Amino acid sequence: MLTVMFFAAALLAQTAPPAAPSDPIEADWRAIPDDELLVVTLGNGRQVVIRLAAALAPQHVGNIRALARARWWDDASVYRVQENWVAQWGDATEKKPLPAGITDRPAAEFEVPTFRPAVSMSRADSYSTASGITADGWPVATNGAQAWLTHCYGMVGVARDALPSTGSGAELFTPIGQSARRLDRNYTVVGRIVDGMQYLSALPRSDAAMGMYASVGERTPITAVRLASDIPAATRPHFQYRAADNPRFAAAVAGREHPKPPMVGLSGAAVCDVLPAVRRAP
Repeated sequence: MLTVMFFAAALLAQTAPPAAPSDPIEADWRAIPDDELLVVTLGNGRQVVIRLAAALAPQHVGNIRALARARWWDDASVYRVQENWVAQWGDATEKKPLPAGITDRPAAEFEVPTFRPAVSMSRADSYSTASGITADGWPVATNGAQAWLTHCYGMVGVARDALPSTGSGAELFTPIGQSARRLDRNYTVVGRIVDGMQYLSALPRSDAAMGMYASVGERTPITAVRLASDIPAATRPHFQYRAADNPRFAAAVAGREHPKPPMVGLSGAAVCDVLPAVRRAP
């Protein structure tokens, strides 16, 4: 029996495909801090997990953390789902008072301090002169003077009224169709959905103006929003992102920019096409 098991293991080792140069190794996976994970529980029990860009939008993320700890969203809803555009959630009435200590008009955080990607895209795009992925996994772009986080599918932005308002962070949205890059440098990006995106992107679309649901019954209730750090340790989720500061991720981006036949490429790709993978911590 042991001989059979030995030969079976040897055969498996011989037939297993070798790792590609673009495959991550275990050291490429980095933990997302618990206080940078926002867990949104929908009325049907499903959960959406958001990674917060705490270092790149600190004032808005500070508001979001305070709103979660005040349980402000616990009777909120997803009240807007516009086809090929966004899903939006918060207080549909826009009349619920904000908790004490919340800055209702924080300073604009439409831009980030520097453009410093670990891997850059080989071509400019229609919205920037250069773009890439930072070492810690965020998509960034620049026009040569300013830098910013990009509105890719699954990124989380802060809804706002007319300028000079930048939004408090109480009303949030995520692009559910093609990337919403025309919102870059006009709305604050505060994070990225790393789990459960399908529960927002698959919601029924509204035919009403701007995708706002016409009735309360159409909305998807939100029962709880918590920072993972405030969830009991035994039940809190843990996630890891794939770091971009290594040759394996650079090879993965190059492979997307220069695909092998029969796929057709033009020696380039959009930054929204190469967002690093995120996984639950093993």
